[in-house]
Amino acid sequence: MRNTLPDLRRERGWSQQHLADRLGVSRQTVISLERGRFDPSLPLAFRIARVFERCIEEIFDDGDDQASAS
Repeated sequence: MRNTLPDLRRERGWSQQHLADRLGVSRQTVISLERGRFDPSLPLAFRIARVFERCIEEIFDDGDDQASAS
């Protein structure tokens, strides 16, 4: 799953550790999310969206273009 986490984090001048602390997860989790090696649980995706004041769909893209074609 692609995401804009690194860009959003950098726009705010936050380190990976700062974001991890705000989300209540480890820095390793943030690294894995940013690299697309780990998909967040739904509760974590909502926390991320709230932290960045964005919709989940603005942060994460599953690459399924069919959903937008309907």
